[in-house]
Amino acid sequence: MSRISEKARIGSKTSVGEYCVIEDDVVIGDNCQIGHHVIIRSGTRIGEGVRIDDHASIGKMPMSAANSAVTKETELEPCSIGDHCLIGASVVVYAGSTIGEGVLVADLASIREHVSIGDKTIIGRGVSIENMCTIGQYCKLETNTYITAYSKLEDYVFVAPGVLTSNDNYLGRTEERFKHFKGVTVRIGGRLGVGSIILPGREIEPDAVVAAGAVLTKNAPANSIVAGVPAREMKRVPDEQKLDRQGWID
Repeated sequence: MSRISEKARIGSKTSVGEYCVIEDDVVIGDNCQIGHHVIIRSGTRIGEGVRIDDHASIGKMPMSAANSAVTKETELEPCSIGDHCLIGASVVVYAGSTIGEGVLVADLASIREHVSIGDKTIIGRGVSIENMCTIGQYCKLETNTYITAYSKLEDYVFVAPGVLTSNDNYLGRTEERFKHFKGVTVRIGGRLGVGSIILPGREIEPDAVVAAGAVLTKNAPANSIVAGVPAREMKRVPDEQKLDRQGWID
């Protein structure tokens, strides 16, 4: 049996599975499918035609360790999920996050507070997006990608499986580190190869490529392919691979 607050509003033709908890002031649009054992926390807004699979937790409040450098006790806006999204099994979406329309979030992914995700983006299985991140439209983040706090990915960014990003050059030592936290920036059309590692504050400029297994210690110039440990510019992106040649954008 599910527990649905009398203060929740659930749209027409929306189905709710067994053993769900839907708290006060939740709003769910028409034609949604809510799986079994789903928890939707107070104030969450869910659009029309959304599917949320079993054991997902939507609107979760963050936990803060006493010595956390990036998680602070602040009042968060309710979680918001746009129309026609697909949210996989055991996904966790925190309060204070906003997901656009037509987004797919695959099984076991985690989206922290103060994160925004643009329309039509794909978040793959097991992807972790930390707090204070912005993900653009039409991006694709593949399996087990880790996006560190304070990062920004612009539109049409591709991130291959197992990519790791970081924001702390001091590795958790000395008070100096608190002055220098900085995530990564991937500009429009940037691509990160499988297993690449991006160090704190580095920028991947428009249409640049970081090759598989590379360690990016300096910014990747626009339209360049960088590779190696540490990564160095190897050649230019072929014209036929450039974003403006794909017919996806004006």
